Amino acid sequence: MVKAFKSGQLYLGDLERPIFPKIHGVVIGKTTTVTFTLPNGLDPKLLKKNFYVFQQEFGKKAQLDGKIKKFTLIINDKSQKEILTYNFEHLKEIIQKENYTLPIICGQDRNKKLHIYDAKNNPNLLIFGQPGSGKSSILHVILSTLIQYFPPEELQLVLADFKMSEFGVYEGVEHVRGVCYTTKDLKPQLAYLANELTLRGQLLKKYRVRHMSKVPKNERRPAIVFALDEFVMIRDKEIMAEILQIASLGRAYAIYVILSMQRPSHKILDSDIRGVISVRMGFRTVDLRNALMGETPGSEKINKDSPGTFLLNLDELRELQAPYLNEDEVEKILEPYKSIRGGNAKETPSMHFEKELETTEIQENIFGVLDE
Repeated sequence: MVKAFKSGQLYLGDLERPIFPKIHGVVIGKTTTVTFTLPNGLDPKLLKKNFYVFQQEFGKKAQLDGKIKKFTLIINDKSQKEILTYNFEHLKEIIQKENYTLPIICGQDRNKKLHIYDAKNNPNLLIFGQPGSGKSSILHVILSTLIQYFPPEELQLVLADFKMSEFGVYEGVEHVRGVCYTTKDLKPQLAYLANELTLRGQLLKKYRVRHMSKVPKNERRPAIVFALDEFVMIRDKEIMAEILQIASLGRAYAIYVILSMQRPSHKILDSDIRGVISVRMGFRTVDLRNALMGETPGSEKINKDSPGTFLLNLDELRELQAPYLNEDEVEKILEPYKSIRGGNAKETPSMHFEKELETTEIQENIFGVLDE
């Protein structure tokens, strides 16, 4: 540690009479932790700027945690190649304890700490990564956890699957309003969401509150998660404009957007889209350019032998291991939540609005003519 402090010039005074950070404790095991504090007057930015000296001494898996004065250096003697098993009951305990409004499961760090965030505060998520990197698994983890935790009266899902390979397993689940496979399928769902924006805006105005969770229960609208896999395949500018509007206004209205794609593209991830995305999960990417476009520099370095490893960009960049959940397990989890009639969430006034759209020309007035 002292050698690292010297190499990184992490001390006050000069080398003849240096004042090094004070080491308070060392715990040695499979994960070794070193706790230390900086002397007053030493800029903590230097610690993060020169963190490479710790990686040179202890390996590239070294990790730093802390702020301002007190820090912990975490050193792993094994890489993250183990599969993290999905366990809903364990997740449920944490969610209930922390009282999340809409919990989004992320994964576990090297210190075995599980990271979950509240979509109420960070409403829109971008997930990207190459095939086999773990992108599909984390989508299943997030959606199946929400389905198990919330009744359909409190949560609705609108799913778009333009590659027809991810969300078919969710058809018939009571929480799911519909699974869209083409832009034509998506049009009535976008109309429904546009109407929900209006209805929810009126409720917030009526009760003079800033979030749907503050509306009285008897009039509160259910949370909506709008997930689009491979949204890069959407070529219609009108549809993209509608998605952007939903993502921009959804936070106060309890409407949350999840976008996923294999390769971040500047043509799709323009400044408007990037501006409304709060959180990013970067699994293994093709190159640095893709990683930078997704704002997770370093995801291009994730080893192919470490599926499920990704970089979470939420306030800061953090490497995590996502829980693993394959489609067969998802089917077993979802089976009890599928209605006998194969329908979805119970009908609401907004669904009547959607039916009216199907028999009128309002759709074209709102969205324009879609490419089929």
